Parts: sequence; C-alpha cells; structure tokens
Amino acid sequence: MLTQRQLFIECIAQTSEAPLALEIERAEGIYMYDIYGKRYIDLISGVSVSNVGHCHPKVIEAVKQQLDKYMHLMVYGEYIQSPQVKYAQLLIEQLPESLNSVYFVNSGSEAIEGALKLAKRYTGRMEVIACKNAYHGSTHGALSVMGGEEFKNSFRPLVPGVSFIEFNRTEDLCQITRNTACVLIEPVQGEGGIIPADADYLKLLRKKCDETGCLLIFDEIQTGMGRTGTLFAFEQYETVPDILVLAKAMGGGMPLGAFISSRVVMQCLTHDPVLGHITTFGGHPVCCAAGMAALQVLIEEDLVSQVAGKEKLFRELLHSHPLIQQIRSKGLMIAVELKDADKVSQVMKKCVEKGVILDIFLFRANSFRIAPPLTITESQIREACGIILEAMDELA
Repeated sequence: MLTQRQLFIECIAQTSEAPLALEIERAEGIYMYDIYGKRYIDLISGVSVSNVGHCHPKVIEAVKQQLDKYMHLMVYGEYIQSPQVKYAQLLIEQLPESLNSVYFVNSGSEAIEGALKLAKRYTGRMEVIACKNAYHGSTHGALSVMGGEEFKNSFRPLVPGVSFIEFNRTEDLCQITRNTACVLIEPVQGEGGIIPADADYLKLLRKKCDETGCLLIFDEIQTGMGRTGTLFAFEQYETVPDILVLAKAMGGGMPLGAFISSRVVMQCLTHDPVLGHITTFGGHPVCCAAGMAALQVLIEEDLVSQVAGKEKLFRELLHSHPLIQQIRSKGLMIAVELKDADKVSQVMKKCVEKGVILDIFLFRANSFRIAPPLTITESQIREACGIILEAMDELA
C-alpha cells in the first residue's frame, strides 16, 4: 500500500522539483503538527493567509454554523445570500466612501483578472501598466502583469498591451497617458522582497491617474487585512485606489478574494455584455462566513494595532546577527536579507529541522520571508527568533 508521501508525489501535480513535503496533521494558532507529532512554528501564515492564526475558534464556529444552513446554491450574483451580504457590508464599513461595491471571487489571481477587465470595460481603453518585480498571480491575465520575465517566457504569447515601470521611480509616471486603462501596483511589493512604496510617489501616481482618466488599482492581496499595521496598507499613504484587490487573509483560511470599487464603476459589468464577469463559486457562503468571522476577530481583538510593536521586536531580536545584511519590513511583512541565495537556502533548511517555517521571495533570492499570524505573542516571537539565530550561528 502506498504511503501518503508516495501518493503526494504520484497523484498531486507538482510545482517544483523539490517540494517541502511536510505531512501536516493539524494546526492551531501559530503552530502546525506533522504526523509524527513534531511541532512547527509557522512564520509565513501560508503566505499571509492565516492572519488570525490556524483554526481560530470563532472562524471554525462560523463555518460550522453556515454548514448547517447551506453551501453552494447558485452561480455568483443571482441569489441573496446572507454571508455574502453581511461580509460585503462589514468590508465597506471599513473602507472609504468611494469603495462601496464588492465583487467576491475565489482567489487573488481571479480578483486581479476581474479588476483588469473592469478597468478596461469602464475606460474603454486597452493599455495596462504594472511594475517590475511585481507578482499578481499565475493565471494568463495575471501572469501578463507579472514583473518577472523568467516566469512568463514559457507561456507566451500573453495578454497584449501591458507595459512596465520601475516601482517608486517618479520619472516613469510619464508613461501613463490617455490610452492607459489602469495602473496596477502593490502598496508594498511582496515578492520583490518587502519594498514599501514612497508616500509621495503614490500621491503623484494618484494625481497622474486622475489627470489622464485611468483607474488606479491597488493589489492588497498580501498587504490587506491588517498585515502592515492598518487594516489596509493604503490607509498609511493617504491615497485611495479606484479598485482595491483583496484575497489571502480575507477568507480566514478559506478560498476567497474580491475586487472592490464604486457602484458607478462596477455597474458597467452588468451590460454590453450582460455577465461582464462571472464566477460559479466566488463568494461561496462558507468562505464568506469564515472571512467575516476573521475580520471581526481582527477588529474585536484589536490585533492590527499590535502589529507595529511585534514588527519592532522581530527587528530588534534579529538585526545584529553577522549573517544579516539588511532587514526590510512593513508591519508583519518582513524580509531578512543575507549574503546570497545559497545562505538563505541553508538557513531555511536548518530552521525546518528545528521546527520553524520560513519562505523565499520570487524576485529576491538573497532574502527570506517572515510573515507570521498577527496573533503571535511576544514570547512566541522570542522563541522563533531564538531558533532562527541558532540556525544562523551554526552556519556562521
């Protein structure tokens, strides 16, 4: 009889030649446990998904309650479903007045696809501008706006009309014209290695979009739901997008994404043609119930206001190690830069052996990622950093 590990290799499509292949049996809070009972500290939250930790009891209870009522009923947008309506209302209550219409989808990639379609449909234009070293997903359209050529070359031809600018370089904003449908940007570049936008740059970008009549799209798939120290990263920049894209943590551990705009802009998807964007499972009632519970936890337990202090503690505990070249962070999105990619690989391998999970960046191979659940405590941060430092000491 084949083991689960053998079945994983033989039956599950692989994304790399050497997957981590941890066989996790259960997870709770910041911890994951494998089939042998070994405990791992999850310092990446499934890549910024489990912001309220694994299996938060309020999220689990919300899922159970919804399961007792109904699951899938109909394709998105036809029936009035309480979890969708209530979650959309709660989201809108946290956002500026202009972001008042939510379109639920299944994932970040699909949310990007919907946002790009919306911008083209509303403006009647075809040109899209994105940033170098940006990651927005792996579907065909999302891949077209990815800022890393090595991930795209094997899948060409891609969606036409996309050009790229340097993140944080104001001189490049002249590329935005009256032919531009939208500019897609992360307030903090994630896969680029945690590079926050300059506040003045985003304000100039907003001004240029207003002048040319194109839409500004903020990809907050990783930065949203409290990770940077405010519920949404754009709140720290005094710059409001025309379209906000969310996913990852917004589902509380369930698959959920959304693109959010004004009712005026969103209305254009209802005609010429009808069903301008459609999804079968988007806004799944169980996912919306989980996501709403997770957002309520963030608000009621005041987790977001604690992020800055936890960020500071991580930096204080790690910054003086001789292997570390630099630490870049925005809230609990942290990049620890070492000398080279080989050293990063060695540190991550040793940390897994010692029970700490770190992650890589697609476009910053000499850095490793720390993005723990926002529920992580001071003592847990000290324990995790102690293990990371021990691993680096052994390599130094």
